[in-house]
Amino acid sequence: MTAASNRKSARGFALSAQAEAFLEMLVVERGAAKNTLDAYARDLRHAGDFLTKEGGPLESADTPALRRYLSHLSATGMSARTAARRLSALRQFYRFLYGEGLREDDPTATLESPRQGRSLPKVLSEAEVDRLLEAARQRDGAEGLRLTALLEVLYATGLRVSELVGLPVSAVTRDPRLLIVRGKGGKERMVPVSRPARAALDAYCDVRRRFLRRPEDDAWLFPSRSLGGHLTRHRVAQLLKELAVEAGLEPGKISPHVLRHAFASHMLARGADLRSVQQLLGHADIATTQIYTHVLSDRLKTLVEDHHPLAERTDPAKSRKTEAAE
Repeated sequence: MTAASNRKSARGFALSAQAEAFLEMLVVERGAAKNTLDAYARDLRHAGDFLTKEGGPLESADTPALRRYLSHLSATGMSARTAARRLSALRQFYRFLYGEGLREDDPTATLESPRQGRSLPKVLSEAEVDRLLEAARQRDGAEGLRLTALLEVLYATGLRVSELVGLPVSAVTRDPRLLIVRGKGGKERMVPVSRPARAALDAYCDVRRRFLRRPEDDAWLFPSRSLGGHLTRHRVAQLLKELAVEAGLEPGKISPHVLRHAFASHMLARGADLRSVQQLLGHADIATTQIYTHVLSDRLKTLVEDHHPLAERTDPAKSRKTEAAE
């Protein structure tokens, strides 16, 4: 069964030949993962449903029709961030059609993206992460060892949860100090593993086979009874929310991605440079990493106030104390 027929049977709709060609291009030329393809397919279908009711297929939509679609998204209460993502998918689709000679124009060329505020990522404090880790260590048996390993590695490496659950067991049998991670677009990167994370992984590996349901799933570091043979992202998120309750934290505040944010923010706050954090996170563009620089403001302010040679002279309170002493 082809990727296209999978999308049709799983979701009850058929994308056009042009849309399927676009998705195939994402795989071949950009190495797009299945989750990425599913997201693009959903966005194209949503726009296609609206535009078809407006009187024309997605492939031949003009700029006014797309403006009406964006207005529809706003009227239904969709967030600016989600609407901007859907417009981004459409931009890439129409640029593909134009580049392939399937259209004579790009109808998104003059469209403006919905304005959205730049929201800062949710970040846990170091104390809150410690509470989560302590709660995980209180869990008994193999389940507790696995949960501790998941949490330690997420926080120690900043991995995406999809990267973590997709780790092969060979990732920890080569050099225990490093993980070879396959990230977005199939790109590999080396990520150092802290001593506590290595210790947690060693303890978990002693009981790993208890989670093995089928011999063919032995290749995964975190095997499970799921169809994929390994823990799912959804299950890891569930486990973390359960752990948050045990740690006395708000469950809605905890997710695998929040731990990734915590890793980046805490690294920067303790002096790591932005380029290093970019490499560890696997960001292709440093602009993506720069959202974490909000945590640097207080630290940089303190550094200037404490160490700049003119800082004491420009601090009125300190100047008054010096004058009084003289």
